[in-house]
Amino acid sequence: MNDKPLETAFYNQVIKLLHSAKSNVVHYVNRTMVLVYFEIGKMIVEKDQLGKGRAEYGKKLLKGLSEVLTIEFGKGFSVTNLQQMRNFYLTYKKQQTLSVNSNNKEKTFLLSWSHYLLLIRIDDLKERSFYEIEALKNNWSLRELQRQYNSALYTRLALSRDKDKVEELSQKGLIVEKPSDAIKDPYILEFIGLPEHSSYSESELEEQLIDKLEQFLLELGTGFAFVARQKRISFDDKHFRIDLVFYNRVLRCFVLIDLKIGELKHQDIGQMQMYVNYYDRELKLEDENNTIGIILCQNKSESVVEYTLPSNNEQIFASKYKTVLPSEEELKSLLESKNK
Repeated sequence: MNDKPLETAFYNQVIKLLHSAKSNVVHYVNRTMVLVYFEIGKMIVEKDQLGKGRAEYGKKLLKGLSEVLTIEFGKGFSVTNLQQMRNFYLTYKKQQTLSVNSNNKEKTFLLSWSHYLLLIRIDDLKERSFYEIEALKNNWSLRELQRQYNSALYTRLALSRDKDKVEELSQKGLIVEKPSDAIKDPYILEFIGLPEHSSYSESELEEQLIDKLEQFLLELGTGFAFVARQKRISFDDKHFRIDLVFYNRVLRCFVLIDLKIGELKHQDIGQMQMYVNYYDRELKLEDENNTIGIILCQNKSESVVEYTLPSNNEQIFASKYKTVLPSEEELKSLLESKNK
C-alpha cells in the first residue's frame, strides 16, 4: 500500500496550521504595538500638559524620551516617531469606528500602525472614517489604502451622493444596494501607465486594463469578478464584441464595460443598451438581477447622456476615466461644481 499521498496530505495540514499560527502571532503583535504606541502618545500628552503646553518643554520632553528609548530598545523611537504617537492619541482618543473597538476603557486597534500613520494625516473626520472602514472591510494593504486615498475615492463617491448618503459613507463605508451605488465618475486608471493626453487606441487601453486586472478590480470596487474580454454576441447575421464583461457578486448581475476614446456619442449609449438587452433576455438567470452597462469615455456631455437614456434609468451609466491621479486643484474644482 502506498502511504505517500496520505503522508503528503498530513504534512500539508501541519504546514497550514503553522502558517495560520504565524499569521495570528503577527496580527496579535501588530495590534499590541499599535495599542502601546497609543498609550505612549497618551503619556506624552498628559506629561506635556503638566508643562502647561510650553513649546520648549514639549521639545525637551520628546528629545529626552527619544534618547532614553533608543538606548533601551534601539531604532523606532526618534522624535518624529514619538510626535506621530502623540498625534495618533490626539486623533483617536475619543473616536470609535470599526477599526477601533472600545470596551469600557480598553481600546483594540484592528489596522496596522502604517495604516494609522496614513489615516491621521487626513484632516476631515468623515473622510478619514470612510477610508478606515473600507480598509478594514476590504482588507486593504497599506499600498491599496494609499492608492485609494491618492485617487480621491471618497470625493468621487461623495460627488454622486446627497448629503445623507455622504454621511452614510463616513459611518458605514460604501454600501452597495443598487447599481448606482457601484458607479464612480470619474474612474482613475493611473495604474495602466498611459499619459493623460497621449494617442492610444481602445484596444491598447483594453490590453493595459487586462494586464493590470488586479488593480482594475480594486478601482471597480466591491464584489467584481472578471468574466470575459471581447465577448462575442450574435443575432441574425450580425456579430458584436463587448470589450469587458464582469459579474458583481453583491448586486448579483453581469456588468458590461465598453471603452471609448474621445467624446461619448449617443450611438455609443444605444449600442450599450443593445448589449444589456441581449444579456437580460438571453444570458441572465431568472434569479439574477438586470445587467448593468458602463461606458468608460474620455469626455461626455451630460445632456447627451440624460436625453438618450430613459428618466428611470438604473442600468446604463456613462463615466469619464482619467489615466493620471487628479491634482488637488482638480478635486477642488469637482467639489465646487457639485455645490453650485
